[in-house]
Amino acid sequence: MRQFTGGGDTAALEAAAAIRTAFHAIERMRAHGSQGRGLSSGAMDLLMRLGAADGDGVSIGDLAQSAGVSSRNVTGLVDTLEREGLVRRVPDQRDRRSVLAQITAEGRGWIQAFSEPSQRAMAAMFRDFTTDELTRFRHLCLRVADNQHRLAQYLEGAS
Repeated sequence: MRQFTGGGDTAALEAAAAIRTAFHAIERMRAHGSQGRGLSSGAMDLLMRLGAADGDGVSIGDLAQSAGVSSRNVTGLVDTLEREGLVRRVPDQRDRRSVLAQITAEGRGWIQAFSEPSQRAMAAMFRDFTTDELTRFRHLCLRVADNQHRLAQYLEGAS
């Protein structure tokens, strides 16, 4: 890494490499636990968001905004989840032009079945971490994400 940085400080690059390694380890665990459904992390995140929402459903735009992705991306994820029978599209009772994504009973069942093994797996992956360490780790990861978001906004404004 020193060669890459021209002999400079490598701490930020080493931290990024460690985050990437941890991300891949968690993704492997997540993929293993998805019960052969092959749901991407984006689809699983969307399913979890719909599971936490009220029973009426959520608009594609609201899902995109809360997940920090494009409406086009959410539409594709909803398509996937709908094919799997985990989500359905329903008319928006407040706006007849809009459609909402709504979790199905099968989707709720999938979350319930996925929840317990996921909790056990995460407990094993974070074994020997104190509550304070986990809280600090979460805070640091969210700071990295926030810095990336601010940098992206700056770069969009500069172009």
